[in-house]
Amino acid sequence: AISENLGHNVLINFLTGKYLKPKKEERVFMFLDMKQSTTIAEQLGHEEYFNLLRDYYEFMSDPIINTLGEVYQYIGDEVVITWESAKGLTDHNCIQCFKEIKKSMSNHADSFQKKYGLIPGFKAGLHVGEVTTGEIGALKKEIFYTGDVLNTTARVQGMCNENNTDLILTSDLLNRLDNPDQWNAEYIGELPLKGKSKPVKLYRINL
Repeated sequence: AISENLGHNVLINFLTGKYLKPKKEERVFMFLDMKQSTTIAEQLGHEEYFNLLRDYYEFMSDPIINTLGEVYQYIGDEVVITWESAKGLTDHNCIQCFKEIKKSMSNHADSFQKKYGLIPGFKAGLHVGEVTTGEIGALKKEIFYTGDVLNTTARVQGMCNENNTDLILTSDLLNRLDNPDQWNAEYIGELPLKGKSKPVKLYRINL
């Protein structure tokens, strides 16, 4: 029960003191956001919308665990998933996670339709980079990440709508994957970043 409240693998990190002292590490991040969430919330009302979110996140749990991911945060209808870079890149786990979540939602489509009269869709951005990781908080401890990679990933996810796609990843991530050609990634442009001399190249993957 404690592990469920803290998050998968987070309890182990606390018990071992892995992040008692802040440390630099490379991580993959996925920002995954529900489509048309405001419209859905208005349509269902806040109580039924809460129930939908609970089912929505529950059906993601196995895909996240199966691909060695960790839930960093739930932010309303958005979930932030992270991997140590080796785990996220091995076997393309970070992309496989999105693929398995998509499959899980499809498998439960009838349940969503019956209970809520709709099937929620979602979109995501993926990026890899260095963060500083450590324990933070006085009244409530949590593992906390800081670094440009989080802001960049959030902005990458925000590009999904205007590019009419559900999954966008950066060249930084794509170039780190073994055999990236298997995904038939399509170059869609660059994302200029404040304070950075080089923009980030973006690729669309259609699963």
